[in-house]
Formats: sequence, C-alpha cells, structure tokens
Amino acid sequence: MGMRFFWVDCRAGRTWTRRKSLVTTALESGASGVVIRPEDREKAEVLGNITIVSVDRESDVVLVGPGGEGDGSLELPASLSDSKDLSEIKRLKGEGRKTAGLVEIRGKGYERLAALEARDADYIVVVGRDWEVIPLENLIAELQKEDVKILAGVKTAEQARTAFETLEIGVDGVLLQTGDVNTIKKVSRLVAGGVERLGLKVARIRTVRPVSMGDRVCIDTASLLQIGEGMLIGSQANGLFLVHSETLESEYVASRPFRVNAGAVHAYVLVPGGKTMYLSDLKAGDEVLAVDREGNTRTVVVGRVKIEKRPLMLIEAEIDGRIYKTLLQNAETINLVGKDGRPISVSRLKKGDEVLLYTKDVGRHFGMEVEESLIER
Repeated sequence: MGMRFFWVDCRAGRTWTRRKSLVTTALESGASGVVIRPEDREKAEVLGNITIVSVDRESDVVLVGPGGEGDGSLELPASLSDSKDLSEIKRLKGEGRKTAGLVEIRGKGYERLAALEARDADYIVVVGRDWEVIPLENLIAELQKEDVKILAGVKTAEQARTAFETLEIGVDGVLLQTGDVNTIKKVSRLVAGGVERLGLKVARIRTVRPVSMGDRVCIDTASLLQIGEGMLIGSQANGLFLVHSETLESEYVASRPFRVNAGAVHAYVLVPGGKTMYLSDLKAGDEVLAVDREGNTRTVVVGRVKIEKRPLMLIEAEIDGRIYKTLLQNAETINLVGKDGRPISVSRLKKGDEVLLYTKDVGRHFGMEVEESLIER
C-alpha cells in the first residue's frame, strides 16, 4: 500500500468564486488533486501545483464516467465489454493520457465494470448513492495486484476513515464530495495523521556500549514534533526503536522540535506505506512517519538531512528471546522512549531498562515487506 491521499470535488459551486474557494482550500489542506469543471481548468492551474482532474482532455487526469467522457450514461450495456466508458479509457491510454474511471455503484454489474476499467485506468473512483453498500471489500481484494489507485467517493471524514480501514488494506485515496471547507480540513488531518495505529512493544535492554566513530544522520523535518513523538529506527527491518525527537530542553543545547537525531547511516527508518528507507538515502522532500508513544502516526516531510561524524553507541534490546539492535550517537541529548512513555537518554540507559520498539516478522527487499526468511545481525 502506498501513501494515502485525497482529491476534492470542486464542481458543485454555482459561481467560479465559490468553486475557487474549494480549490484554494484543497491546495492549502494538502489535497493531491481536484476534480473541476472543464471551463475552470486554466483558472485552477494558476492557483497552485496540484493534479487537475476533469473531462478536459488537456487535464493532468482525464475523467471518464457519468458526466464525463464516454457515454455519460448510468445504464449498463448488455455486454460490459461494449461499455463506451471502457473503450474511452482504452483509447486515452493509447494516447498516453492518464485517466480516472468514475463508476456509480448501483449493483453487481457496476462493480464488475469498475473492475474492468481498473485494468486500464490509472485511477478508479467508486461512488454509491448509499455509501455504506459500496462493495469496497470486493474491489480492494480483486485489484490489490493491479497497477491502479482506488478511490472511494465520500462526503464526511467518518466515511473517509472507514474507507481507509476497509479490509485493513484500505483504499488508496478518497474523493471528497462536499462544499464544506471544515470537512476538507478534517480529511486533511486524517490523511496526514495516518489511520493505522502501530502496536509498539516493550523490549528489555541487553547491551549498551560505546563503539567508535561513524556517520550519524539527523533528520530535520518541516513539522514541529511533540514531546513523546519520534521516529522508528533500527539496524534490523523487523525491529525498530522509537527514537525521541529533540523536543526537550537541555543544559547542553536548545531544543530542536523539528529534529530526530536518528542514528547511523546504515539504519532503517519507517516511512508511509509500511516501507522503510535507509537513513543514508533520505533527502529533502521525502516523507517519513512521526510516531508517538501510543503508536499513532502522521506523515512529515524531510526538510534537511545532516550527516556528520560522531561517536556512536550500540544498543541491543530483547523481546521474547529475539535481539534487536541499533546504533545511536553517544550523547546526553539522544533519547529512546521508555515503557512509561517518557524519554530516556542513551547516556543513562542501562541493562534491564525497558523501551518501546515496533516489531514485525517480515524481511525487506528494496524497502518493501516480503515474506521470506531473512536474518540481520
């Protein structure tokens, strides 16, 4: 599963002034796309850098479905392969254009049409008159290996949350169909904050010892992190330590609430979509997960990565007989998060202390989870 996102439907306002306010709110709220009327395309393009979705063939993504290209009809043909919408998507794909198939689910046949369109479209948007009966489960299960993004049409933040949580996999995105700017902001917070809550475990410290110098990475984000919040980092992909942000005041240095002193260049950091990246690969503009002591997540953007030579410390912790390791800078200001949720400095860490980890019995292949036997020591 990739990064979750949302589009805003900005076609409903009677005047451009009203529709413009929706586009502007979508931009300010971090929406990745707006669905607009074709006559608004050029005006919307100058408001900011955002994916424009409309029936206009010059749009970033061409919308195909009721009220769009294709037959614009809600009636199904006798044979789904004769669908004009399906033919239009195939033709646009042949021209190298990106497409979004829009299907209003009114029965099993419409679900099948959505699945067929998804084979060729870049996005498939499913909308229901009675949202609760949209067969998202079937589509998610059938299309999870297809190269298509699934969006659910929703009207509220609560519906968006349900769509993201369906089958534990969830849709890739939602199309928010509302004229309420506050709802747009709520969905923005939902997407940025993450839906998944990670199950952190308590690990017992086995080893704390200084090692020689190494290249250490500081991750400076474009967000203000909170006390109790940090990032999941470790030498093994299946065991990541919650490394606390530099939000605490110290007699040695001022707080840097945007920073996580993350550890050595070889380590993994958890990023959106259940993936990991090497710290050495991070750069400005990348996205990483900020995680609090309860396991709640939110996406933050990397603003800067600082790599400097510093003395390091090896930390080993145990859960149910398995040992997990990481290398952190040997400094008073570097903290893990204890069992009680409080920061604990690595300079005071000792054998028997309990800290929070995130563990998963998977290996990694180019940052992706894979079901294979893998040992990292």
